[in-house]
Amino acid sequence: MSQVTTTDLYEASMALSYLREGMTKDATFSLFVRDLPPDRGFLVSAGLEPVLDFLTDFRVTSDDARDFAAALGRPAHEGEPLVGLGFEGEVRAVPEGRIVLPGEPLLEVTAPLPQAQLVETWLLSQVSHQTTVAAKAARCVLASAGRPVVDFSLRRGHGPGAGMQAARVGAMVGFSGTSNVAAALRWKMPASGTMAHSYIEAFDDEETAFIAFARSRAGPITLLVDTYDTVGGVVIAARVLNALQRGPGSAIRLDSGDLAELARRSRAVLDQAGLPDVGIIASGGLDEYRIDDLVRSGAPIDVYAVGTKVGTSSDAPYLDSAYKLVEYDGRPVMKLSAAKVTAPGRKQVLRAADGVDDVIALAEEDVPEGREPLLQTVMSEGRRTRPRDTLAAAHDRFVGDLAALPHQACRIRNPEAPVPAISAQLSALAADVRQRLEKGVEQRRVGEAS
Repeated sequence: MSQVTTTDLYEASMALSYLREGMTKDATFSLFVRDLPPDRGFLVSAGLEPVLDFLTDFRVTSDDARDFAAALGRPAHEGEPLVGLGFEGEVRAVPEGRIVLPGEPLLEVTAPLPQAQLVETWLLSQVSHQTTVAAKAARCVLASAGRPVVDFSLRRGHGPGAGMQAARVGAMVGFSGTSNVAAALRWKMPASGTMAHSYIEAFDDEETAFIAFARSRAGPITLLVDTYDTVGGVVIAARVLNALQRGPGSAIRLDSGDLAELARRSRAVLDQAGLPDVGIIASGGLDEYRIDDLVRSGAPIDVYAVGTKVGTSSDAPYLDSAYKLVEYDGRPVMKLSAAKVTAPGRKQVLRAADGVDDVIALAEEDVPEGREPLLQTVMSEGRRTRPRDTLAAAHDRFVGDLAALPHQACRIRNPEAPVPAISAQLSALAADVRQRLEKGVEQRRVGEAS
């Protein structure tokens, strides 16, 4: 199945209609998030690199056109106008890793109208999901207060593709590793993992299981201690680590129960056994809220492993994102639907050099001193305009923007997101376009009434 046909049916219907009507002038679509989910003080731009890969390779084949026609219930020849259609346009986008706010374009696509329309669904799905999970992961990094956070989300994510994306954006915002072997290899991340409870249960007792596991690998090991009795499991783990002289760099993992209390009791057992260098890893339904509680309680946990709730962004699993036409053939357009009004024209986000104090402006406006434009041209005439970005560079951008965010936006509970301002020129254009559209509606009503 071609990625080209991984789209909503109405995209193909509209693209075919545009071609039939000769509507192939340049159109600009803006991809943005209307409002932040509850308990989010910011978002993190993510998904751009996969988008650029997709657009670079995008081309409708005869098989794709035939599939579109079949999906529309039409003869094969009616899909033929799509054959050979590729992406030949421009993309301006906020680089991955940067903090973004509601209403700000994450990217803008300018291309012949059928091309820009047909790629909508794929772009929205990539950017929306990865930006959602990146924000959740970033909040885990904030909550951990400098302690390492590891991605364990693959097995409970929304499919392997979503699991790969979660590992990638986790690395972008500062996760120290992932259990996902494919992601670790692809993005040069440390692979992290211990054992399952089934491994312990397969042996006659915990001590035999721990010794066998240690024999299977050299160097430090991590032992899962809560299969039967957690504190008893820690005692056995300490005995095995001492007997095998595998203490420094090794760890135990707590996966259930009162993690704060169990971590304290485990720390005491390990210290009394002369194993102060053995760490404690916590997992089991963790997210930024539980991590924040554990850190504030003073629990002696060294590493947090997050999975289901972060990989699925369980408390806010989607974004109110949109991909809206803002200009066609040089004519600014906007939507006036209640609660879904869009702003017309190609845009730019102007950020203050000393903080996340943003202004949404028109793309052609001059950049005032002390501000920088967030959207950069990353594709022109269907080709990348710069080398492939790296996760390390995206992480550096994230760290810089996070440090510039006001404290209230970074709170785990009840954060307050900064609100971008609207430039005078954009406000004036929106008022002019609204007036024109409302005048046209009124004239049609008068005409119909007469």
